[in-house]
Amino acid sequence: MATGELGDVGGYYFRFLPQKTFQSLNSKEITSRLRQWSMLGRIKAQAFGFDQTFQAYRKDDFVMAFFKDPNVIPNLKLLSDSSGQWITLGTEVKKIEATNVPCTQLSMSFFHRLYDGDIVRDSGHIVKCLDSFCDPFLISDELRRVLLVEDSEKYEIFSQPDREEFLFCLFKHLCLGGALCQYEDVISPYLETAKLIYKDLVRILLVCAILHQRIMNRHFLTLLWILSGVIFTFYTTVMVWETCLNALSNYVPLLFFIYHFSLLILIDKHLLCKLI
Repeated sequence: MATGELGDVGGYYFRFLPQKTFQSLNSKEITSRLRQWSMLGRIKAQAFGFDQTFQAYRKDDFVMAFFKDPNVIPNLKLLSDSSGQWITLGTEVKKIEATNVPCTQLSMSFFHRLYDGDIVRDSGHIVKCLDSFCDPFLISDELRRVLLVEDSEKYEIFSQPDREEFLFCLFKHLCLGGALCQYEDVISPYLETAKLIYKDLVRILLVCAILHQRIMNRHFLTLLWILSGVIFTFYTTVMVWETCLNALSNYVPLLFFIYHFSLLILIDKHLLCKLI
């Protein structure tokens, strides 16, 4: 397919973006934690751009077009069962099933209930419990119990919609780790790592538009706020119109959200159960 030509399914054309890097997965501190949790080299993120407006009700067409696109097939990485190495997709996918993963959580206060539910102490230490098994995981603390054991008395502190949130899935994946995971005694490394990766993978831009309003003899502030993931960093531009400019026009800010998702996160399929 020539560059710029539309894909076969749904009119979508994809392009691989190898220049896009994900700092959260490459930083020294995060790679050290991933190594400790037996996840280093078994989690990968790749970026692909596309040229048509994404419509949620056509998600199946969108995903099928993605896996059939000739720019995706030779570049999309999968982890080989036999070699344990990342290999390319190499062939068209014949059948897909797409599931919506909500990304509505914008604050790490989402996890404060872990403290309120006596799963994590005020000091940040994770409460221990008697060992039990939830195949293939050894459960030796209340955190893994609330993540895995559906009939535990504290399981319902996170509702089913909560558990479907991408932030929760990412946090759960990190907490459970890989086959040789060395678990943390305190909660902060899990929360910090989930926050950084979530911020890197999900971008939410809050833009300030300017509307004309005919009000005279007042001072106005126009604010530009940019939110990136769950870190509420506010870049604020403040402009004040003095009385001498009131004869021209005055302004009122209108805030609205623009969502941009052009990211695929790939996880070892042997660990995928931890994200469900």
